Amino acid sequence: MTREPDAERDAEREAGSDAGLARELLRLASADNFRDVAGAGAGHPTVDGGHVRPGVFYRSNELQLTDEDVLSLTGLGLTRIHDLRVAEETGAHPDAVVPGATWHGFPVLGIPMEEIASLGSPEAAIDMMERIYAGFVADPDCRAAFGAMFEQLAEPDGPQLFHCTAGKDRTGWAAALLLHLAGVPEEIVLADYLATNEHAASSRATYLEIVSSAMGEHLVETYERVLVADEAYLAQAYFAVAASYGSLHAYLTEGLGLSDGVLDALRAKLTG
Repeated sequence: MTREPDAERDAEREAGSDAGLARELLRLASADNFRDVAGAGAGHPTVDGGHVRPGVFYRSNELQLTDEDVLSLTGLGLTRIHDLRVAEETGAHPDAVVPGATWHGFPVLGIPMEEIASLGSPEAAIDMMERIYAGFVADPDCRAAFGAMFEQLAEPDGPQLFHCTAGKDRTGWAAALLLHLAGVPEEIVLADYLATNEHAASSRATYLEIVSSAMGEHLVETYERVLVADEAYLAQAYFAVAASYGSLHAYLTEGLGLSDGVLDALRAKLTG
C-alpha cells in the first residue's frame, strides 16, 4: 500500500488539509453507520502517544447505497469490501458495487431472525444479545471468519471497508479488536463502540416507530435492546476471551489463528 510520507501526514493532521477534512466529514446518507475506524480528525490516541491512522480501515452498516454514496466511497480508493453477513442477509440485500473494490464474504452469525420474532421482554432481548457476543469468541465458524478477514485487512494494499447489517455487533467487535491492537485505551475503544447509538439514532427511531405501529408500543423497549450497542454486550465478548484464552493476544493468535507477522502488519497499517 502506498503510504503518505510522515511529514505530509503530520501536516495534514495539524493543518487539516482538504483530504483530511473530507475523511473527517464524510457521511453517507444511505449508510448512516459508516465511519473511519480511526475516528475523526487525527485519529484515536494510543497509549504510546501516537494516533490511529485515518483513511486505512472503514466500517459500516450494509451497503444499500445511493449513486451519490457509491461515488463517495469510490473517491476513498477502497480496494476491498469485507461483508460479515451470512448468506441469507447478503442474498436479501446485496451490497452495491463500488468500482475499484473487490467484495469478500466472511459470514459470522449475527442476530437470529427467528428468535427476534419470539422476543417478549427486554430481558429476553438482552440475554439474546449477550449470547451473540459470547458466540463471536466461542463459535469456531465465527472465529474462522474473523481470522480470515483480519488476514486480508493486513494485506499491503489500499483502504479497506468491513461491515455487517447494522454495523454495530459483528462490525463493532472487529473494530474494537483493531483499536485494541493499535494500543487505543480501553475507555476510548468503548466510546467508539457506543458511538453507533448516535450515528444510527435516526434509522433506529424509524424502525421503532414501525415496531410500535405494527406490533404494539409494549414491544418498543424490547426491540430497542436489539438495536443498540451496549457496554454489557461488548463485555460478554471480553468475558469469553478471558475465560477461554486469558488475553486478547492469545485470542487473536490461538482463537483467530493470526500469526505475529499478521498482527505486526495490522499494527503498522493502523499506526505507521
